[in-house]
Amino acid sequence: MSYGLYIGKNLTSDGHAWLAGYGDEPSSHWLEIIPKTKHKKGKKIIVGVSENSDMPGKLIKIPQISKTNKHIRVSYSYYLGVPAPITNGGLNEYGVAVRDIWSPSRRELINMTPKNQKGLNYSDLARIVLERAKSAREGVSIVSNLIKKYGESTYGGNSHIFADAKEAWVMIQFAGGKGLWAAERLGPNSIRASRPGYIEEIPINEKNNQNFLFSKNLIKFCKNKGWYSKGPFNINKILGDKKGKWKGVKWIENKMKKISKKPEKIKLKDVMWAMRTPKLTGDTAGYGQVVPLIDPAHNDLRMLWHSPIGAVASTFSPVFIGQTKVPEEFMMHRYLTVGESHKFSDLRKKENKDAVSLVNQGVESTLSAVYECKRLFYLILQNKKNYPLINKAFENREKKLIKKTIKIIKNKKRLSKSLLNNFSSFELKNGLKLVQNLSIKIENHIRNSQGFSKKIKPKSFNQIW
Repeated sequence: MSYGLYIGKNLTSDGHAWLAGYGDEPSSHWLEIIPKTKHKKGKKIIVGVSENSDMPGKLIKIPQISKTNKHIRVSYSYYLGVPAPITNGGLNEYGVAVRDIWSPSRRELINMTPKNQKGLNYSDLARIVLERAKSAREGVSIVSNLIKKYGESTYGGNSHIFADAKEAWVMIQFAGGKGLWAAERLGPNSIRASRPGYIEEIPINEKNNQNFLFSKNLIKFCKNKGWYSKGPFNINKILGDKKGKWKGVKWIENKMKKISKKPEKIKLKDVMWAMRTPKLTGDTAGYGQVVPLIDPAHNDLRMLWHSPIGAVASTFSPVFIGQTKVPEEFMMHRYLTVGESHKFSDLRKKENKDAVSLVNQGVESTLSAVYECKRLFYLILQNKKNYPLINKAFENREKKLIKKTIKIIKNKKRLSKSLLNNFSSFELKNGLKLVQNLSIKIENHIRNSQGFSKKIKPKSFNQIW
């Protein structure tokens, strides 16, 4: 399902906007920095879903552009049978940030979706915007043009948030195979949480309204179906799940609005809290991400804050566009990677490609950041009284790290790739060491007190969603 949160620049202490969120899938997750790439003329990419997907379809090939942007993203190995690797977004060299969030369409639209649907899936759209867009608005245009030309492969309805330093757009793609979509602009005074993504009333009679966009067939289609005749056009009630803002969305939007009214407004630590609070973040959260939507002196200084799993049990560390590598611990490991259970990390069965692991053996010989953070999460759940201490340890580290990182971001000189690599790699590993040390302390405490019971039901935090 995933979670996205946009906060406009007028509401923040830093004077810039934020886009944050996490992916909500149980499979393996890994951090990637994809370089700017030139592609041969005539190159094509495979997009869509296969017959094995929960809502089946046919994969197709579409043309690749000649040059794609450098970007940071988190990839993962499974969701509803969509071909891996999959991504929910990230940040590119032009400062365009992307978040993908589920947005359920009305049942009739899901039922009318062709069984052999063709077109780009949600991950294809997120990745391609990172690869091609130079602004949030262009992200909407790229997606709408791709859907119009090649169609969309849905899993029941979806949305994206595209954001840059000036504005953000929430874009909903509806199921049904009819190319229906709508987008709403978010400005400097906006606070928008998506889970699921939503748009409510659209002023369809205001032809030149710059805050809303939608497919040309949207209104006519709804009228032909008898779903709309006149009056306010509430797209969530007409084409969505009719629920508007879900309980969790209302809760976090209200929380952030209250913080924004304080003299100091919303700080980075508040955005991190919104990603970390156990009311919203638990076992399903595959990672955490916070993007400052800034225009630094050099594009290399654009960055995001990354946590290997949901930040309730992991700490945020900086990752820069100017980097060229990430530590092996944060790359793809076999832990929770779909299909790895029957594969081998040697070549004795190389004649059978399906029997050889996708994971580099050298990488697999290092620690898995995702596994270590998951272990801490489950240790926390054995005795939730430990959580305030864990949370404080993360906040204390991040408070110091934020100051160091801001100094780098404000640098007027172009910094070397090696400096950015070394700084980020050191801090990512430092955060991992903190997670490991906390796990050792909690494990020892549990073993010396109540011990590990095998009979209790799995525990969890009391999440809103």
